[in-house]
Amino acid sequence: MLELRYENKIDIRSVVNIMNEKVAIIGGGIVGASAAYYLSSLPGGSQISVTLYDDGAGQATKAAAGIISPWLSKRRNQRWYQLAKDGATTLMTLARRANLATDIYHQTGTIITRTNEKDLHDLYVLAQERQIDAPDMGDVELLTAKEVQQRIPLLTNPQPGIFVSGGARIDGEALVNELLAQAQQVNLTVKHERVILDSDGNLQASTGKQHFDNVIIAAGPRLNDLLQPLGIKTAVRPQKGQLIELSVPDYNTQENMPALMPEGERDFIPFGYGKLIVGATHDDEAGFNLTPTPEATQDLLDSAKQFADYLTADNITKVKVGTRAYSTDFAPFFGRLKAHPQLLVASGLGASGLTTGPLIGRLLAGTLIYGGIPDWSNYEKPLADYLS
Repeated sequence: MLELRYENKIDIRSVVNIMNEKVAIIGGGIVGASAAYYLSSLPGGSQISVTLYDDGAGQATKAAAGIISPWLSKRRNQRWYQLAKDGATTLMTLARRANLATDIYHQTGTIITRTNEKDLHDLYVLAQERQIDAPDMGDVELLTAKEVQQRIPLLTNPQPGIFVSGGARIDGEALVNELLAQAQQVNLTVKHERVILDSDGNLQASTGKQHFDNVIIAAGPRLNDLLQPLGIKTAVRPQKGQLIELSVPDYNTQENMPALMPEGERDFIPFGYGKLIVGATHDDEAGFNLTPTPEATQDLLDSAKQFADYLTADNITKVKVGTRAYSTDFAPFFGRLKAHPQLLVASGLGASGLTTGPLIGRLLAGTLIYGGIPDWSNYEKPLADYLS
């Protein structure tokens, strides 16, 4: 059972008086929007006044569509795996509680392919092992290439794979918009502007210095710029990501087709009504450049053609670009700054942001509502590892 963890347990019924508390959130991506949602929906949160600042430039979430299926990852970082596994559970619960439409979040299942028979067998063994501690994986099936094609008729060159029924596809921009819309009905005000912090950690907006009791900084790779006036440097770098949207044949079953995670290729994500998403790229040299490149577009199209050879550039209907935040060890970090305890930060989510972001937002919202000293050591290294 996923739950908020604290070193000093607090009875949720004895929430402190927070009726006059004011919280700011800098960044309206997956962490910021999730924190805003939970600050409006967790017991006691609706008594807080929340203001979210975001100018919308380069936000990774708004340019993202992805797959929620972390269970067969072979990353050695066990903290990351625990965070991603619990993040997938958080999203399942969030989808029910927020009544998310299937074009935002849909548990279609995922198929992870391998061309080598031994690799496929090893992956199936890993899936069975992980299933013991991750019941939200759902059913696990070993599929032939023909069976994969039956599940995803869009494919002309299918590969054998492992089907995981608990996997889902998600539209990042639609999710953020829905979470913010629901929070705005309770206690959230959204302001579309870029803000900064002064040397004392005060938020400076277009109308001057603003007073907030707590500030959540969820600005992705721009965390460095925001903390620079405080003399704090973070171990975060930007990474450009690009994806493409294509028009494909509209099968009756397309809305429920599994998402495909091919080995060594870009994710292949069928949405309903003849829409296919392919992506995303990983460009470490482009910084905050948001201009789509023909090279990245061709890379994505070539990857898609490996599995659906009828696709051409004429099928491309949209290109999206965003900027992810990566830490030095490719792991997310989040928590309260010791030198400035009114400031909470979150960054470094990388390509797993859609999976881990909602849980991180929930944890940050929970500690603001219920207080206490949170124990997040099962999810991350000490925050000091990423700050200097």
